Amino acid sequence: MRLLSIVFSAFFLIFLACSSSSGKVEKPKLEPKETSINFIDEYIFPEKEFFKNTLVGGLSGIDYHNGKWYFICDDSKAPVRFYTAEIDYDLEGFNILNLTDVVEFKEENGQPLESGVADPESIRITKNNTIVWSSEGGINNGINPFIRESSLSGDYIRSFTLSNKFKVSSEENIGPRNNGVFEALSLDANARGYWTATELPLKQDGAVPTTTEAITPVRIVNIDEEGNFGKEFVHELNSVPKPAINDTNIEVNGLVELLAFDTNKFLALERSFSSGYTNGGNTVKIYSVDISNATNVSGVSSLEGAVYTASTKKLLFDFESIRSKLTNGIVDNIEGITFGPDFKNGNRSLVVIADNNFSSFAPQLNQFIVLELENLE
Repeated sequence: MRLLSIVFSAFFLIFLACSSSSGKVEKPKLEPKETSINFIDEYIFPEKEFFKNTLVGGLSGIDYHNGKWYFICDDSKAPVRFYTAEIDYDLEGFNILNLTDVVEFKEENGQPLESGVADPESIRITKNNTIVWSSEGGINNGINPFIRESSLSGDYIRSFTLSNKFKVSSEENIGPRNNGVFEALSLDANARGYWTATELPLKQDGAVPTTTEAITPVRIVNIDEEGNFGKEFVHELNSVPKPAINDTNIEVNGLVELLAFDTNKFLALERSFSSGYTNGGNTVKIYSVDISNATNVSGVSSLEGAVYTASTKKLLFDFESIRSKLTNGIVDNIEGITFGPDFKNGNRSLVVIADNNFSSFAPQLNQFIVLELENLE
C-alpha cells in the first residue's frame, strides 16, 4: 500500500510539472553587446614624397571598393586629383600601403580643373563604379561648394543640384562659412542616394564651436539618386575640449566625415583643433549617430530659436585613448573614414586618414590608422 502511495505521488508531481509547462524551454535573454573600437596599427606615408610628378599630401578623404583604395587630395591647385592605392593589413597591423595611380578631375568640357575652382574634401565610389566627390569651394572668394559625379578616369558626369542655403550669399550673416561646408560625404546604406553634411554651422544657424560655445548645429543632408538635395537633420557638435594656448586663439570643432552603416545610422567623425600645442592640437572622436527620430529641418531657414529634435549621438572612440601609441604622440588632422575588408575573425575594419595640409602651418603627418570594429548596432 505504501509503495502504491509513493508511485501515485510521483505521477501526480509529474502531472503538475507537465501541466504548468507549455513544453517549450525559454532561452535566457542575452544583453546586447556594446559596440567597441580597437586600435590595430598606424602607418605614416613619407613626407614630401612625390608620385607621378605630384606631391603626396592633403589626403582628406578615403574609400574602399572592390579591393581598391581611393584617396582624394585636398589641394585647390592643379592638378585637382585623387589617388588609387593597394593596402593590406590584418589583426597584427599594416603589411602594404602603396600608391598605384593618380587621376586628374576634369570639367564638363573635358579639360582638367584649373587651380582655385575646387577644394576637394571627400570621395565615395558608387555601385555603378563611378566617383562622387565633394568640394568646399571658396566662400570668401565667391566660389560655391559642390558635389559632383565623375568616372574612374576623372571625366565629368554630372553636378548635384545644390540647395540655395548652401550657396555663397551676399548677405553677411547668411550662408555657409569659409572652409566649413561639405567635408562629409557618404553613400546611403541602402544604396538609395547619398548623404552629406556641413562641417560648421551655416551662419544663420549658430556659432562656430569653441571651448565655451556648446550648442552648435550642423545639417546632415540627404541627396536622392538624381542628385537633388532633400531632407535635412540636425547634428549638434560638441564644444572644443581644450583651449588654445601660448598666445594663440584658434578653437574650432567640426563634422568632418559620415559613414552610413544602416538605415538612418552613421559613424561620424568630429575633429576639433586648438592652436598652440606641439602635438598637433587635434581632438578626434568617432560617434554613432541616429537620425531616425530627428526633425526634418530642410524647410527651416534658420535654426537659431527654432524648435526641432536633433539626431542622437553616442561616443564610440576617442583617439586620445591611443595617443601614446602614435608617432610622436600626435593625433593628426584626421578627416577621412571608410570600412575596409573584414578581418578573419569576422569583425569589420575601419581605416582613417589624416590631411597633413602639406605641412603649410607646421610639420604634420600623412597618417593612416586601422581599427577593429565589434558589435556595431
